[in-house]
Formats: sequence, structure tokens, C-alpha cells
Amino acid sequence: MRLLLASKSPARRQTLINAGITPLVVVSEVNEDAVLTTLPGGRAFSGGTTTPADEVLALATAKCQAVATGLLTTTGTDQLTGQPLPSNENLIIIGCDSMLELDGRMLGKPHSPEVAVERIKEMRERDAILWTGHYAMRLTPTQTENDSLRSVQAEAGASASTTVHFGAMTDEEIEAYVASGEPLKVAGSFTIDSLGGPFITGVTGDHHSVVGISLPLTRSLFTTLGVFWPDLWDHRR
Repeated sequence: MRLLLASKSPARRQTLINAGITPLVVVSEVNEDAVLTTLPGGRAFSGGTTTPADEVLALATAKCQAVATGLLTTTGTDQLTGQPLPSNENLIIIGCDSMLELDGRMLGKPHSPEVAVERIKEMRERDAILWTGHYAMRLTPTQTENDSLRSVQAEAGASASTTVHFGAMTDEEIEAYVASGEPLKVAGSFTIDSLGGPFITGVTGDHHSVVGISLPLTRSLFTTLGVFWPDLWDHRR
């Protein structure tokens, strides 16, 4: 059994490595705006029935399923090493997505320095909720003589939320932080495990979720799919 991370996030990958699991990596090419537009209840806080948990789970599901679909009929390649994925091993795929809830808005990546500066100014000395969606699929090698290399055995998803407590930041600190480029690459315009860490006074909930992947929730999903978490540890393979 090998774990495959459907994300290019270095923070998610490093979180798994710190937990004893070096994942394979295949990145999905999902149009996130298109996924959110098609939600039957409308966007969260738009007056519809969609919740923040629904939004991040929908994105995580789309990413995981896109990667899984591609691996049903092709060997696939680890996008970090360039090596073919093992075709004779079981794969457990995890897809994740995170957004920050602040003042009735769901915030993804800021994409521009101007947006990042304004967001961080809003967040300083306040609390916000970081939502992370997780979706897992278990694939097994196909034994029949057909075009499929793998088949889907089971899948499950869930969301987690963690309250982030932001500390005080001067305008000069915000400008310097944004100038580093880090806030432009992450949901909510901040990190807890890198340059943004000193400006966060604490979290209520699972801090791994703030990094981008909740280890307890991921283990729970894998257990539901019949995966024994220690089997994924590097030294057990």
C-alpha cells in the first residue's frame, strides 16, 4: 500500500513525511472556480444551502477523483521523481483543499500582493476559521485482462475546521511578509509552519489542518477504507 498525495503543496507533503510517510505525488488540474460554480446550493454565505465544509470537500473530492480517474487506465508518474507509479501495489489517494472563513466570506489564495495586504490587515488581532476538505480513494491493481490497470475499491470524504488566532502586526510587518511572496501561494494569505508562524498566537483544533492536511482526520478516513495507518510508514514497506 502506497499513499499518493493529489497536491503539489510542499507543506502537506512535509507534514506526511514528518509523520513517517513519504507520499507519491500526482497533481490534479481541476478548475476550482468551475467546481464551486456548480455546487447545487450556491456558494457558502450566498443565501443558499452550501456550507463552508461543503465547499472545501467539493474541491478536495474533485482533485482526488481527477487523479484517480487518470490512474485507472495509465500507469502514471510520480511528479517529483519522474518515476512510474507502482502498477502492482494498492494506492490510497488523498486530496485536500483549504479556505479561510472570515466575516462571512470564504477566502482562497489571494493571487496578488494588494489583495494579500488587505486581507492580512483585516485578520490581525482577530480569529478566523480555517476549513480543510479531505477526500480519499483506495485503488487496487486489476487482475482481469481489460484496459483497466486499477479499480476503485472504496472512497470517503470529510471536512475539518480549526480556529486560528492572529496576533498584532504592524503595517510594515505586513508589507514585508507579503513582499516575501509566501502569502500569495496559500489559502487565507498566511502560513503557520513558515514565515507566518510568529504572527499567529495559537489555534483551537488540529494545527496540522492549518498546514493543509489533518493527520487525525486522514487516518480516520483511511481506517474507514480498510487501511492500517502504520502500514504506510516508510520503514514498514
